[in-house]
Parts: sequence; structure tokens; C-alpha cells
Amino acid sequence: MLKSFNYYLYFYNLNGNNFSFMASLDQYTGILGQKNAKHLLRRASFVYTKSLIDQYALLTPNQALNLLLTTNSPVVSLPYDPIPTTTPDGFWTESTALPTSFAGQLRKGGIVAGWWWYNAINSPNLKYKLSHFLSTCFTVEIGGSASATDFYDYIRLLLYYSYGNYKTLATKMTMNNNMLYYLNNTANTKTAPNENYAREFLELFTIGKGPQIGVGNYTTYTEADIVQAARVLTGFRRMSTRTVIDPDTSLPKGYNVYTYHHTSPKTFSSAFNNTVISAATNDVGMDTELNDFVNMVFNQQATAKNICRKMYIYFVKGTITPEVETDIIAPLAQDFYNNGYEIAPIIRKLLESKHFYDLDDSDPTNETIGGIIKSPLNQISEICTYLKATIPNPNTNAYEYYYKFWSIFVYNSYFTGSNMMIFDPENVAGHPAYYQAPDFDKNWISATNLISRYRLGESLLDGYNRISGNATIIAKINISLVVRDGNIITVANDPYILTSELCNALFAQNPNLDRVNYFMNTFLLQGLATFYWTNAWDDYIATGVNTVVESRLKLLVTNILRAPESQMF
Repeated sequence: MLKSFNYYLYFYNLNGNNFSFMASLDQYTGILGQKNAKHLLRRASFVYTKSLIDQYALLTPNQALNLLLTTNSPVVSLPYDPIPTTTPDGFWTESTALPTSFAGQLRKGGIVAGWWWYNAINSPNLKYKLSHFLSTCFTVEIGGSASATDFYDYIRLLLYYSYGNYKTLATKMTMNNNMLYYLNNTANTKTAPNENYAREFLELFTIGKGPQIGVGNYTTYTEADIVQAARVLTGFRRMSTRTVIDPDTSLPKGYNVYTYHHTSPKTFSSAFNNTVISAATNDVGMDTELNDFVNMVFNQQATAKNICRKMYIYFVKGTITPEVETDIIAPLAQDFYNNGYEIAPIIRKLLESKHFYDLDDSDPTNETIGGIIKSPLNQISEICTYLKATIPNPNTNAYEYYYKFWSIFVYNSYFTGSNMMIFDPENVAGHPAYYQAPDFDKNWISATNLISRYRLGESLLDGYNRISGNATIIAKINISLVVRDGNIITVANDPYILTSELCNALFAQNPNLDRVNYFMNTFLLQGLATFYWTNAWDDYIATGVNTVVESRLKLLVTNILRAPESQMF
């Protein structure tokens, strides 16, 4: 296992070394082709299919982004709880009963995550990828939510603003019932100040810490600014009944209680140009005071830069060199700032750039393509969509999907074992892969979580949980049927074409001849001549009996998915 771990790092470092180059945000106007189409789809969507690759390969990045920045109706409109099986709680998020009156809140939070994921792998656009990115910026934990219903409203807020305005989202998130509870701001009053949300709003959600230049002075803000921010944020309360509705989003929100609000002016440090925010005089004025505070934070260029760095780490790679900081982050942040923090134009600029496609240098050891280790979320999404896993439909088989497949296998076995409980990280900082320098995405690979990554593909190919327990997972990749009928292979009875096309699709970079021959000879042919496979496949086509081809394809694909090259994208 340790040898395999080192092998991962060898391939990662091969694509991650830092060399001098001229980073460029100039728009790439050429046709994408297969390699760049695969790269774009992997980074911008949770849907990765042969048909989409072929479609996007004929487009320019601009044309591709026109498609990616669209919205489709969710295939599953509402999360559904099939437990208890005798009288299911069903569509509990639509109930007028108090959200906390329902049993199984942690399980229901997982159901909301499963609802989001099923829609994500059936939505070939940027909305769900951006909503997940935003969750790494405005982090909550399912286990730290007041209710699964509040968590559901938080997810819907992220989706609502995925193509919208980051600054507006920061304001709306402040009044989100789930966030009010999670970071204790619902308990922040003038007589009992609570600085949790104020601190994380500055440090994690918006401007970020700069270099510490003194006691309590982080360049971009100070400890005294946190105190003042907490005073601005007093008196905003969680509404447990969800009866206060935001007029812009139509989503439930918190409410204002002026008697709990700090009623003196708030004076900020020189980091914010010694701004003084006038005190509110009533409930309505609290909203004005909040807007003044948000405007003050977002008027700082450092805020735009910090958000753009997060975006770069998520969508491009974890290494931000001085040249990237100067040539990519700085101009990207300036555009973000000038456009009032609109998300869609800035993600378009990044994903259409020559830098994103690694076309601004000729150094083969400094690749953007293959420059990130896949998160467990990206890994399972890619495998299920490209290899056409048969997954229970939550609209017609809710118990099989939400309980047997999602809850037991994906959520509590695979994600737990791979150290990525989606939307439920260890703390408010989020998953280390998105913030912990210098390793960032290397945090996805460790001796403790390799087994889950190794055995995910095997589990889906077998239809049984090979990570732990060997129980059925109610989902399966019927690989011989997929190869025969799924239009992912051009000449399935040619062992070299079959192997090379599978490797090309499932690896970030196309492998060389020796690597293809290794997989073909070791796992598909197993030392036999090439005509053995040709005859076996032709017999399968003629008779429909897949005993031989299924076992050999499963062995081949299992080992391709375990390969170091398959762990990166």
C-alpha cells in the first residue's frame, strides 16, 4: 500500500513541478479537441460522458461555456426520506411542522446531499460544480446544522447564486437559518456578543488573512475589526418555523430583533480605511447596517483576490506561483471587483483562458491537465457517468437509492473511508484539500483512505461493497453491456483499441504505448495472444453469453481505475 501511495505522488509531482512560464488569461479561441474537452468537462461539471466529450471537442471554449452556463430543471425536484418504511417521512422539507420535529436529522441531512448529487450527475452544466465550490467558501457541517431542512435551504441558496453575485450571496448567507445556527450568530446579542460568524466571515468567507504584521493584525483586518463586525451582526436570529421568506430568493431566512442589536456606531481599523458604520435605529435599519458592512469588506481589493485564489485552487490547481499571482490572480480579481463580484463572467474568463488549457507554456512537466488529484466526489461522479452505472432512480425507487445505495454505500462507506463527507467537513475551514497549503489536493491521498479509492471501481463493477462488508450496493456497472451498447469504444474486439480508448477516457493524459500494453497484456489478455480476445468478444456478440468478456473487462477496468493516472484530472 505504501508503494502505491508513493506511486501516486510520483505521478502527481511529475505534473506539479514549478517552472517559470508566462501565465496568460488571454482567451483560447481554437477548437477544443478531445483532450481539452475532457479537461473542461471534468473541471466544470459532474457529468463526464463520451457523447459530451465528442460534442465539446468540436467547439471553442466560448461556445462550450455558453452550454455549460445554462440551467436545466432538476431531475429530482425534492429530497425524499423513505424511512420509516411503514409510514415514510417522505417529502419532509415541504411540511409545515417544525423541521426539528422529524427523527433522523443526520440521516436526513445525508439524504439532502444525495438529492443534490443525483441532480449533479444528471446536470451537464456548471451550476452544481459552482454550488459545490461555493460550499467550500461558505462552509457548514451537516452535523452542525439545526435541522436537515435548514441544511436543504442552505444548499438551495448556493444553487440559487451559483451563476449570481458572490457579494449578494455573502449578505444572504448571513441571514440563512442554517448559517445563523451553525456559527452561533443567532445567539449574538449586544449583552452576550458572539464573534464566531464575524471571525469566519472575514477569515474564511471573504477577505481572508494576510500576513500577520503585529499582535492581532492580519494586514487585511484586525482582531478589533472582528469585535466591531460582531457588533454589526448582533440581533439577527434564526427563524425555526421557516416562515420568514426572502423576497429575492423565495427561500426561508432569519429575522431581525432590534432589542438585541448593538446600537452604537462601529469604527473599523485602518485596514478598512477607518470606516465608521452608523448604528441602526430600528429593525429595518439593521439591514442597512449589514449592507454597509458587506460593502466595506467587498470594497477591498484583497477580498476579490482571496476569492479568486480559492477559485483557482478549486478549478485549476493548488500551486499558486508568484507568476500566477501576478498574471492570473491579480487581473482576474480586478475584473471580479470591477464587475461587482458577478460569478458567471469570472468563471467564464478563467475557463476560456489559455492558462486553463496549459497553452501558455511549453513545459511538459508543469501541466494543468492532470494537475489536480481528484476528490472522492469527482471520482465517483466520473466513474458513474462515464461507465454508465445503473443507479436506482430516487423518483421511483427512493428506498433503494437513498437508503441502500446512497446512505449505506456512498455516504457512510465510500465517503467516510475516503475522508470526504460531502457538505460535512471536520470543521468550518472545510476539507483540507481546498485550503491547507502547501499540500492542498494531496490531502485526498493517504494510507488511510487509499482503500476506498482503490475499491470504489471494483464495488461498482461487482455491485457489492468491496470497501467494507461485501453487501449489495443496489447499483452496478454492467461493463460488457456498456462496452457493447454504450458507444464508448470504437472497435471492441480489438484489444489494443479497447484498452487504449478506456485509458484515454479515464486518465487525465493519454498514456504511452508501453502503458497501454501493460494494461492490455496483464489484465485483458493475461499472457494470451490478441486473437483470444477478438474471438471471445465475437462469441459474446453472437451468443449473448458474457461470462468470459465480463470477467476480463472487470479486471481491466478495475486496474485502470486504480492506476495513479486515474486519480488525477
